[in-house]
Amino acid sequence: MSSMNFRRNSTAVEVGNVTVGGHSPIVVQSMTNTDTADIDKTVAQIADLANAGSEIVRITVNNKEAAMAVPTIREQLDTAGIHVPIVGDFHFNGGRLLKKYPDCATALDKYRINPGNVGRSDKQFSEMIEIACTNHKAVRIGVNWGSLDQALLAKMLDQNKASPQPKTLPEVMHEALITSALESAALAEKLGLAHNKIILSCKLSEVQALIRVYRDIAKRCDYALHLGLTEAGMGSKGIVASTAALSILLQEGIGDTIRISLTPEPGGTRTQEVIVAQQILQMLGLRSFTPEVTSCPGCGRTTSEYFQYLAADIETYLKNQMPVWKQQFNGVEEMKVAVMGCVVNGPGESKHANLGISLPGTGEAPIAPVYVDGDKFTTLKGDNIAEEFKTILNEYVAQHYTSA
Repeated sequence: MSSMNFRRNSTAVEVGNVTVGGHSPIVVQSMTNTDTADIDKTVAQIADLANAGSEIVRITVNNKEAAMAVPTIREQLDTAGIHVPIVGDFHFNGGRLLKKYPDCATALDKYRINPGNVGRSDKQFSEMIEIACTNHKAVRIGVNWGSLDQALLAKMLDQNKASPQPKTLPEVMHEALITSALESAALAEKLGLAHNKIILSCKLSEVQALIRVYRDIAKRCDYALHLGLTEAGMGSKGIVASTAALSILLQEGIGDTIRISLTPEPGGTRTQEVIVAQQILQMLGLRSFTPEVTSCPGCGRTTSEYFQYLAADIETYLKNQMPVWKQQFNGVEEMKVAVMGCVVNGPGESKHANLGISLPGTGEAPIAPVYVDGDKFTTLKGDNIAEEFKTILNEYVAQHYTSA
């Protein structure tokens, strides 16, 4: 599945071995929630995120212990064959940390700077930009409405108050977010940072406000843009909010890398945010990550739960096979599979998939026709339908996708 051809033109930025922007696919990224100074836990979580499909991982660098740990984290990941780019998340003391711990500055692939926390005219901002220049590192200038540059906001509020046609407070904040990002980027370039080393973000936690801000900033620059709600929330709320906001922007061609900022369920895995990001991109037709399973919701015709178990079984099987298949077969992530519960839509949906199976509904004959690329291939029956269907899946993959 290829990216849509109406993507906004943006400047390509190299972040380690990953390109963000330009004509490159939209990049999925995530962030750890471990104490970075705990090297073992941080390495393990970065590995989990990378194995789940995160193409860039951000870590907190907030004190000397974290800064000192970064080179070892990078070394251990490389030794394990995990070459995912690592971004350092800096706020109040980034300049001092990068200057005092040059090995940290070298080991990171990108620095995240929040101008609301370091101040655009602050010495730390200049120090961080100069160190990025020296080490040829990319920088994300990330503006958040929860930590907006207060001096800039106060100035703009005063100007607005004196205007004959003053804007509303949300409108002033909207403009302040964009101004903070663009003026900070201009200052970074004045200090020597190349245009193709800068990524911008203007994050909010309200869906409609986020959409308005990104539409505006997308028109006013060609920097690569990082998308994401700043605090999406937990569970279905966080997933729905992120999907609502990012899908609209992505459909309009806005956005070069995305992060889904989900609050993990207690004891839950951090990798859920990666999976959600992948699913958003895949459902929009922008990228493919794993074979897609279509299954019906069930109704009074499908009182048996068998098709539900089979759909879950097949989806889990495909997910588990992908780490192996993607090393062996090109294009397998674009395969479509249908698991349907009765004869109403079952055969039709099955014919639209690469492989489909239509299970018997209530009162229907206990047989399950299987379709391959639109044609009926065989009919399964008995107690081993799931395993027999998996065999057909494996044979199809081996026969229809080229070796990697």
